[in-house]
Amino acid sequence: MDVVVSGAGGLIGAALTPALERSGHRVIPLLRGGDEGGLRWDPRQGIIEAAGLEGVDAVVHLAGSPIASSKWTPEQKALILDSRTKGTTLLATTLAGLQNPPQVMVSASAVGYYGNRGDEILTEDSARGSGYLADVVEQWEQAAQPASDAGIRVVHPRTGIVLSPKGGVLHQLLLPFKLGLGGKQGSGKQYMSWISIDDEVGALIALLEDPALSGPVNLTAPNPVTNAEFAQTLGRVLGRPAVLPTPMLPLKIRYGPELVQSLLLDGQRVLPARLQGQGFGFSQPDLEPALRALLDKPGG
Repeated sequence: MDVVVSGAGGLIGAALTPALERSGHRVIPLLRGGDEGGLRWDPRQGIIEAAGLEGVDAVVHLAGSPIASSKWTPEQKALILDSRTKGTTLLATTLAGLQNPPQVMVSASAVGYYGNRGDEILTEDSARGSGYLADVVEQWEQAAQPASDAGIRVVHPRTGIVLSPKGGVLHQLLLPFKLGLGGKQGSGKQYMSWISIDDEVGALIALLEDPALSGPVNLTAPNPVTNAEFAQTLGRVLGRPAVLPTPMLPLKIRYGPELVQSLLLDGQRVLPARLQGQGFGFSQPDLEPALRALLDKPGG
């Protein structure tokens, strides 16, 4: 297939692109600049190279402003929301107006949809939660409606915490844990719905290729863990103690209490019911083997 990818330079996009190419697909990046080999767009200006989208087979839309880069001021929260809804709306309405639209649009989403739910088991059929992130995700998914209305199969991968040593949460935790300073955050009872970068990429390709999948699909490993279990497991894999709780006050000063509460102290216990129902096989369903594979730490 000819696959257009937005956010191709991000953590997930950078891993997805070569995987798509290895599977025999041709990747066309959607870029903010006019670099050769890609299509130009600027969601803030409402600009997109629509002619280049004619006749492509699929679109994977991953672009969006990082949610954990700075305090959630009103301006930052507006940027996080707008970067998702404006880009998705522009892309979805453009695809809907093509003479030869793609068969499928995989439009990124997140488990933040479910809000803070304690140890409640959550699937795609679970109700929306409350809070800022749940509001963002709901509007993010709704922004793709024009493509769905035009008959394009739209899939919303509700992604959990993507584990990769190259970026994201795991990358940020490696240094303190290697120094023996890592530990649980808050009570440690909050659930972390994680997925390895390899399974994230494999699942996204499955969403492209499986016509039976549409709507929300949870992209999380089948075995979520509590924050305390995550800390203990990462410490064990690295051969370092993980007994001291992470001090929250410096993080709240640096990033603000709302961001810290939402991203570190709240949690969701999310299961990939629809993926498993379609027979998707996770290569790394359990945390410790996944961390050992990602960090090249054999043994047990």
